[in-house]
Amino acid sequence: MSHPTSSRTDENWRETPFDDDKLKEECGIFGVIGTTDAANFAALGLHALQHRGQEAGGIVTYSPEANFQSVRRFGYVRDNFTSATVMEKLPGSLAIGHVRYSTAGSKGQTAIRDVQPFFGEFSMGGAAIAHNGNITNADALRKELVERGSIFQSSSDSECIIHLMARSMGRNIPDRMEEALRKVEGAFSVVAMTRTKLIGVRDPLGVRPLVLGRVGDGYALASETCALDIIGAEFLREIEPGEMVVITAEKGVESHHPFRPAKSRFCIFEHVYFSRPDSILGGRSVYETREAIGRELAKEAPVDADLVCPVPDSGTPAAIGYSLESGIPYAMGIIRNQYMGRTFIEPTEQIRNMGVRLKLNVNRALIRGKRVILVDDSVVRGTTSRKIKEMILDAGAAEVHFRIASPPTAWPCFYGVDTPQREKLLAATMSEDEMREHLGVDSLKFISLDGLYRAVGEAKGRDPSSPQYCDACFSGEYPVEPSDQIDKGFELKTAAE
Repeated sequence: MSHPTSSRTDENWRETPFDDDKLKEECGIFGVIGTTDAANFAALGLHALQHRGQEAGGIVTYSPEANFQSVRRFGYVRDNFTSATVMEKLPGSLAIGHVRYSTAGSKGQTAIRDVQPFFGEFSMGGAAIAHNGNITNADALRKELVERGSIFQSSSDSECIIHLMARSMGRNIPDRMEEALRKVEGAFSVVAMTRTKLIGVRDPLGVRPLVLGRVGDGYALASETCALDIIGAEFLREIEPGEMVVITAEKGVESHHPFRPAKSRFCIFEHVYFSRPDSILGGRSVYETREAIGRELAKEAPVDADLVCPVPDSGTPAAIGYSLESGIPYAMGIIRNQYMGRTFIEPTEQIRNMGVRLKLNVNRALIRGKRVILVDDSVVRGTTSRKIKEMILDAGAAEVHFRIASPPTAWPCFYGVDTPQREKLLAATMSEDEMREHLGVDSLKFISLDGLYRAVGEAKGRDPSSPQYCDACFSGEYPVEPSDQIDKGFELKTAAE
């Protein structure tokens, strides 16, 4: 993961007018072994994972001639890892990479030292590590490590893993990693490398994703299957919750289960928003799941209307599902400007005030006089939803109805997702009716948590005594206690809530 250890509910949560008011997956990770140009494969894989983090990226490689080499840069993969000048600095048949999205500040406020992968030199040789997730006891670990003499180079919770490995007495890097990760709480999917090994690990609950693929005579690890597709790799399987794989050219894939078995609690929001729609999760197409969410939403919250329009691009599959189930025509009522980069606008206050209109534009000829159902994946603070509603009404819509393809987001995530403080989440302070009034729409309905579970394949809905997924952002039920946040005053859900 990539955010500073100071709380993801920091006051500096992004307030830019280009923030589309969504929860942000903070990291994507990739690793490859046994290919001639590993760095180029890593760059392609990271490009496919760019949606998981756009602020910065890094690649580490190893070759016997050049030893470990690293390049870390701010910005997009396409801008940093496509030139021959850069890629020539990264020789070897073994590489790992990372893309990050931070919770606090802008590029100018984030040090390059916080950009992963991180590297450590141990008695048995060097190792690099890239982490997706969040260590919920990072503050306590960091305090203990500093008191014992560790000198941290970054503000990232992920660096704790390197220091724990350094203090381990394990005979090799995988053993040291196992020992380190047993002391870590929270969510972690990790790719790591030594001079001869590619390593992948998921936490016992399997909160964040990690998949294994075969490319030629080598192997690849990635956050999502779309990163395997781009390099022409064959998807083999998901890394299991609590599993560690150690991959070498000589022995191929060796699997270990170093953690105490636990019931899987994969992040359900990966199905709703984070993962790319062309990825596969749990043996099922993400696109098909999102379409099923739309169908379930249409059953739960029907409304008389003329058009079903997605809030692009994340609302599109659910809008298609809603249209198919309801029989109301689907239409592209909002067009997304595909060429507006995140840093396109900085010059004047007048331009900044245009806000969401720089990213989205209403198809006026289609909308005028129509009763419109807008399907979006979530409502976080509601700022963008209000702006979109105003744009639709300005275009002459007769009615605006919001249908949301996730339950109300009322609790912050502490497992690797960028979330505002709880009081800034609309659903934490307002009822559904109050949110409808606040947004100024004719109706507002969210899919139920049971409905979401049905859409992702749990026919009977959510079993409150044994949920299949991590749904803490909706339910307030955290599968791993966020101890650092509790120490800072965060209050867990009470029986009354």
